[in-house]
Amino acid sequence: MIQVTLKDGSVREAQKGDTILDVAKSIHHGLAKEAVAGIVDGTVQPLSYPLEGDCSLEILKFDDQRGKDVYRHTTSHILAQAVKKLFPEAKLGIGPAIENGFYYDFDLEHRFTEEDLKKIEKEMNRIISQNLPLERFELPREEAVAFMEKQQEPYKVELIRDLPQDAVISFYKQGDFTDLCAGPHVAATGAIKAVKLMNVAGAYWRGSEKNPMLQRIYGTCFPKQKQLEEYLEMLEEAKKRDHRKIGKEMDLFALYEEGPGFPFFMPKGMVLRNELENFWRQAHAQRGYQEIKTPMILNEQLWHTSGHWDHYKENMYFTKIDDEDYAIKPMNCPGAMLVYKRRMYSYRDLPIRMGEMGLVHRHELSGALHGLMRVRCFTQDDAHIFMLPEQVKDEITGVIDFIDYVYGIFGFEYFIELSTRPEDSMGTDEEWELATNALRDALEEKGLDYKINEGDGAFYGPKIDFHLRDCLGRTWQCGTCQLDFQMPQRFDLTYVGKDGEKHRPIMIHRVIFGSIERFIGILTEHFAGRFPLWLAPVQVKIMPISEAFHEYARSVADRFIQAGIRVEYDDRNEKIGYKIRQAQMEKTPYMLVVGEKEQSAGNISVRSGKEGELGVFEIDSFIEKLLEEIRTKAH
Repeated sequence: MIQVTLKDGSVREAQKGDTILDVAKSIHHGLAKEAVAGIVDGTVQPLSYPLEGDCSLEILKFDDQRGKDVYRHTTSHILAQAVKKLFPEAKLGIGPAIENGFYYDFDLEHRFTEEDLKKIEKEMNRIISQNLPLERFELPREEAVAFMEKQQEPYKVELIRDLPQDAVISFYKQGDFTDLCAGPHVAATGAIKAVKLMNVAGAYWRGSEKNPMLQRIYGTCFPKQKQLEEYLEMLEEAKKRDHRKIGKEMDLFALYEEGPGFPFFMPKGMVLRNELENFWRQAHAQRGYQEIKTPMILNEQLWHTSGHWDHYKENMYFTKIDDEDYAIKPMNCPGAMLVYKRRMYSYRDLPIRMGEMGLVHRHELSGALHGLMRVRCFTQDDAHIFMLPEQVKDEITGVIDFIDYVYGIFGFEYFIELSTRPEDSMGTDEEWELATNALRDALEEKGLDYKINEGDGAFYGPKIDFHLRDCLGRTWQCGTCQLDFQMPQRFDLTYVGKDGEKHRPIMIHRVIFGSIERFIGILTEHFAGRFPLWLAPVQVKIMPISEAFHEYARSVADRFIQAGIRVEYDDRNEKIGYKIRQAQMEKTPYMLVVGEKEQSAGNISVRSGKEGELGVFEIDSFIEKLLEEIRTKAH
């Protein structure tokens, strides 16, 4: 007998040679039915994997991301098998699982069409119905090359030749189809239940423009048809909420061919942006932050000192001034270092919290640009906190609380990741361990759930990342809190301690919105353009029924304007129904209709963009209602 330690710490006995599936069955038949794969001593393995000795075991279901990856990777193999059946001349590229599904790349002279996708999907369902087992086998390098050459798969041959000399070269076979793959996979094709092919796009082989352009078929899959239908409904809703579409309709922002990745903000978009920035400034002032502004262009030597030259140069833009080399800043932190360094601080002065709405530029590939979500210039709501070692935990906790407050204002839920040391990094093992433990301790002291994101820290320090969840369940990485021992050393930052000697401060880098532009994109989609009243570019639209009531309508508008409420006045010679429909399309929160009854009584008829007709209001009482809604930032 062997001892199998499960995720909850309990121990079960099993026969040597029992599979992961056998153990799942012994726990509960429902678990066995939903199981996709397992993790044995930290490594993901298929359900057929035999347990040969004492081990730890975690059973993965589809609701675990690692389970999803196994399930969807298997479906990419089914896609490849279906394409090879229908288009035998197609050459196979790669087919990984991705966040919301999978893809597979094909080299094929024929261009895939919508009709082709339907035929391929039908063939995939036929393969699934056959319930073909996925069988793994290994070959020595030269035999593997010969095998793929015989199959006339040049891209697979290239992949094999590029593998390390000591690599295990494995294949998975299902029916008459075999693919080079490290695995793992589900036990048989019949485990895949609901499949949908989404679209075709071009993709360079191995991401290089020097290589051939392949056709990439994207798809998604779920264990239940209902889950697939819900996902497709969510995508349809996401299309309606696309910030690029709404931004154009509401005249908020635009992107032009003359400046790809460089967004333009229109007057109404600037109202929204300025409200966010005003809120940011007020909230920071209340928490002891001082606002600074640093230059957009600084000389090359600064970026050598900061480490960006060695670790971030490929993402930067450069220029020459007076025959000297300068860089357009991709980050605000080096400027903040110079601000700190302008004077000598005492330990009594710390912590010092500096905030900056800093415009940064980063080179993004044109194919990666996406509306406001991925741009080449954006405004980071940066803050840099300089502190004593004994202040670290309190300052990290303060940042966590601040981020929680801000996201709560917008009604966002979020989850947290602790991102650890990347391969390309600065500093000693001891410094990284101290910094990582400080972040972990703060999270655990707050009792917050988090997951480890191995190797995704900044090059100068580990970080806590905050991922927003919007109303459609999508996640967006926005806020971050990074602990940094490196830059204070590289810039020789000091303070005078109690002992009269110079000491090195510790530093936090922190953003909450992340990028104002991207946050506006997220808000636009989250609220589908129906922003909370305090953010709405136009808060009230006043619409007289006819020209006879223009004077009264203007007097009403003046009272709202005097109260500080943003008003648009629609005096066009159009029917009131038309005006109301247009105001609704423009996502105006409140529409005020003014006619004979309203003028006679000195009041207004109110319609809400969310709730419809609200009835008749006395003007001052309705103004008070709106001011309270604005003050509380209700949504």
